[in-house]
Order: sequence, then structure tokens, then C-alpha cells
Amino acid sequence: MNYKEKILDFCKKNRVSTTEVADALGKSGVLHGLKPICQNHYKVGLVKTVFTANNSNYSVHEQILDVEEGDVVIIFTHNCNGRAIIGDLIAKFITLYKGASAVVVVGNVRDVSALKRENFPIWSEDFTPLGCYNIPAEPFPKEKEMELRNLYEGGVAVCDDGGVTVIAKNLLNEDVLKRLHKIETQEDLWFYCLDTLKWDTKKIVCDKAYLNEQELFSSVHIDKINELKIPLDNVNNE
Repeated sequence: MNYKEKILDFCKKNRVSTTEVADALGKSGVLHGLKPICQNHYKVGLVKTVFTANNSNYSVHEQILDVEEGDVVIIFTHNCNGRAIIGDLIAKFITLYKGASAVVVVGNVRDVSALKRENFPIWSEDFTPLGCYNIPAEPFPKEKEMELRNLYEGGVAVCDDGGVTVIAKNLLNEDVLKRLHKIETQEDLWFYCLDTLKWDTKKIVCDKAYLNEQELFSSVHIDKINELKIPLDNVNNE
């Protein structure tokens, strides 16, 4: 099993949240402004990037033919003037017939009543009744498309009620897997300090008193504490 598969598996089995992933990445990786159309979905998958531009979703119809089962489809938009990129028809095709885990639209969607009724796993910036045209148009700017594709295609996306966080494909490595393990350990330890030891949040989060005041911890806790001596606030993006 390679690190991409290990990271996917770890996130799924532990339901690692978008918040925890962003923290593991040194407060980064979030696609800003995205919210779920339907609540209580937790989805993880490899990223499939799709690009559309200039008030048309024609290229979306073309590119979603290549979606594979389990993908998180991220649709990037350019110059669509607030128009909805997809509605319930495309959403159903991508999720039900192509088997995608989730659809993420960096832009707007429509047919929200139907999307909610069918409980589709969709994240978007907003929604509107006004749709795109389904005719060919000038494509997404090529240089920007290559930049986004190189960064996100084949990465791991985590989607929940908090939004969408992506582990870029160049970060699917041993270091980030260890950081995900550490962030889970940290969360467990912080809540032990809060709920059992009744420490205040400054003592836990800012002072990290657990690194020095260890007499109230078991040997298991101390082993975990030793893993947290190196802070998680930065990540090597190389």
C-alpha cells in the first residue's frame, strides 16, 4: 500500500475532519468559501479536476465522462458571472451513475430543492437559479488550469460540514501521514486534559502544559505526549 492509499484509508477509518486535516497541514489546504448543500455528509476521495469558463458548462459535460468511482470531483470556474455550473441532472450523473464520492463546485449550483431532496453530497460557494449555457465557449485559462491540475489532480480531498480540505498530491507522503496520526493523538490528549483534568484551554493549547506536568498522565499518555513535542504548525510543501 502506497502513502496515497494509506492516507485515504486513515482518513476514512478515523473520519479525520477538514479541520484536523488543515491543522495537520500547518493551517493550510482549505478551499475557501465552500459549504455543503446538504448536511451530515463525510466524504473522502482522490481528486478529479474539471474546468469550465465563460458562462458555459459545455466542458463539464465533456470532462465528467472520465470520472471514476470514489473520486471527489472538483469543478473550477472562470468568468461565469455568478451563474450556476451544475444542477440536479449533472449531480445525479456524477454521483449515482459515475459513482463519485462527492462533487465540489468552486462556483454556484442550482436546483437546490432537488439537490437537498436527493441528499446529494455537493459543496459549492453558493446557489442561484441562473444557469450556464451548454454550448462551447473559450476555455479556462490554460496556464491557470495547469497550475491547479498539477496541485490538486490525484490529491486527497476531505469534505464535511466544515467545508473542503485537500491534501495536494505532492504531500501524499510519509511525513503527512505521520502528521495526521499526530493530530488525532493531539485531539485525544487535549480533550482528556479538558474533560478529565479540567484544565483551561490556554493551559492546554497555548501553554501545552502536558509537555511538563506529566504526573497526572498514564504511561500510555506520556508515550503520546512525546510524539507531540514537535509542533504541527508548519508543513514542508516541497
